[in-house]
Amino acid sequence: METNRQKKIAGVIQKDLVDILQGAARDGMKGVVISVSKVNVTSDLGQAKAYLSIFPSAKKNDILEGIKSNTVMIRHALALRTKNQLRRMPELTFYIDDSLDYIENIDKALKGQDDPIKNPESLDKKKED
Repeated sequence: METNRQKKIAGVIQKDLVDILQGAARDGMKGVVISVSKVNVTSDLGQAKAYLSIFPSAKKNDILEGIKSNTVMIRHALALRTKNQLRRMPELTFYIDDSLDYIENIDKALKGQDDPIKNPESLDKKKED
């Protein structure tokens, strides 16, 4: 279970991370929107997992790789912003939050756009033994 301290630190990291990533996206990647949907901090406050939503989703893997390759720089920028609130900056790991894609797929199915009865190709092929 997450303690109040973990939640508070996660909130601080999430807020500042949004500013840093959106600033970088504005400067170098026109038309890209990066949001931080969730941050989880381990109980020892040594690790922070950040879940990112990236639009357009076609570029999400490339952008995630770019973010991962700049983790040291991002962590440093974050440490400068949070130095009055955190004694030690947790190690950062970044993940894609694909819950929006999941919701979009459900929405399409409900609207009948991916109707597996009318369009059996939309189903994953079953492996034959």
